[in-house]
Amino acid sequence: MKLPYELLEFYQRIKSDIEKILEEYANVPKAKYFYELCYCILTPQSSAKNAFLVQEKLELHDFFNTDFDTKELLSSAEHYIRFHNQKANRLREVKEIFPDVLQVLESANSAFDKRKNIYKLVNGVGLKESSHFLRNIGYRDLAIIDRHLLKNLLRCGVIEEIPKSITEKNYYDIEEKFIKFGNYIGISIDHLDLLFWSYETGFILK
Repeated sequence: MKLPYELLEFYQRIKSDIEKILEEYANVPKAKYFYELCYCILTPQSSAKNAFLVQEKLELHDFFNTDFDTKELLSSAEHYIRFHNQKANRLREVKEIFPDVLQVLESANSAFDKRKNIYKLVNGVGLKESSHFLRNIGYRDLAIIDRHLLKNLLRCGVIEEIPKSITEKNYYDIEEKFIKFGNYIGISIDHLDLLFWSYETGFILK
């Protein structure tokens, strides 16, 4: 297991940017937690940039405190979100249960337990999206297992193949291997995740 030279070199160039954005995550105000969760509901099978643009507009329209209908916003060609009708329904649902999400966040449970509780509580949010949400509000050492990560874990020799599907069990197994790899090379998985993402996409976005 090793980090290829080109990735290591790229990491040295963007390390300060990674540290800056992780610091920004750690300082997200509690008032924005709801919208960070909305973002993670929007991202599956949709552009991260589009999801971010929609998140900004949800905040602008004060979605949490109003009856703003999101369907037209999500279906706009300007920032199209796939499965917009389904996701609009899920946004409405999460608004109703968000007090329960806050209870989970305010509990004394570990980050791992909070993640599990959130993904069981919020419709349309799995382990990946729960990890993503918690990372975006300052939690650490939770793997966001997506195609970018799997591709690079294979490249680094951390996994032998990319699984055809991700079950709860193999999510945890891959996460454990990822954490051990990070410890082995002396780079946290939070840094590695953003490194892999930016190397594949050309930018760092939450």
